[in-house]
Amino acid sequence: MPEDSHPGVYVEETGGARTIEGVPTGTAGFVGRARRGPLDPTPVTSVAEFEATFGGLTDPAMSCLPWAVRGFFDNGGRKAWIARVTGDGRAALGALEGIEDIALVCAPDAVGKGALGRLGDDLLAHCERRRDRFAVVQFAQRDADPRVARASGFAAAYWPWLRVADPRAPGATRLVPPGGHVLGVLARTDVAKVPRGAKVRGVLGVVLDAAPAQRDALTARGINVLRAEGGSVRVWGGRTTSQDQEWKYVNVRRLLIFLEASIDRGLQWVVFEPNDQPTWSAVRRTVTNFLFGVWKDGALVGTTPDEAFFVRCDRTTTTQDDIDNGRLVCVVGVAPLKPAEFVIFRIGAATCR
Repeated sequence: MPEDSHPGVYVEETGGARTIEGVPTGTAGFVGRARRGPLDPTPVTSVAEFEATFGGLTDPAMSCLPWAVRGFFDNGGRKAWIARVTGDGRAALGALEGIEDIALVCAPDAVGKGALGRLGDDLLAHCERRRDRFAVVQFAQRDADPRVARASGFAAAYWPWLRVADPRAPGATRLVPPGGHVLGVLARTDVAKVPRGAKVRGVLGVVLDAAPAQRDALTARGINVLRAEGGSVRVWGGRTTSQDQEWKYVNVRRLLIFLEASIDRGLQWVVFEPNDQPTWSAVRRTVTNFLFGVWKDGALVGTTPDEAFFVRCDRTTTTQDDIDNGRLVCVVGVAPLKPAEFVIFRIGAATCR
């Protein structure tokens, strides 16, 4: 503390309150083939920037990446990292590891068997290992009865393919997988909300329009249907491919990814502090303030903060063994919103006596 040796105003820097900033939730990572361009992951913020760097549209049979990127930006996406594939795609996917702001990932050409088909499994493993990314997966164009090959709480599957205009030839159309368009929908949708009913922009229709019974069957398998309705195409589902009831909904997983990543990055200062009660108290305050804001934004269930979340960081969570081994343990519980997929009501009618 400075010594006050004469009358006057003294300013002492004591440090401000710690805060947690929410991580990005709409930045996408694409892994796919392109005409040209760098092999290192490269960010783009528009279709024009992508085409200037990686080349224009191609036949979807050769590469769906340019169409997916166009669909992403048409639907509200603002930033995408492009990892160009030259082999089986694993090197390109691995190159995305070091990009911290990616929240959504897709491999537009991973829609069938073969090397790029196996890339879909690698994509899921990538998200499950990192725990801070969510994948969108697709099926082959002619797959009229799709089934999820590998269930995951870090991925959502969408069907069928979309019909889009080909800007290179007036009146011409192309069939493209839905992944890029859906990533754009997710990028513009708050992580706490289900994208169910969201309009898919920049499309003319769907390749197949499922009947109600088929939609129900697909939903039960964890497959989200894209539906033509009222002159537009909409996302008709908000489920992950997991059968675990806790992780069944896209918004629940995306919200938890956002919370975990934000808190983890926002507490990095702890590594420089002593593992003691003052630090635990500071952690509790920091995390509580962050979750209070999330609750105020309507992302958590509960009429009071105590109903919506809890934060524990004290002797009950950090034992002496933890302290001796350099671990500080904070336990957080939240109550995320879950969608009302089915609104059930009863109708009573009076009968003649």
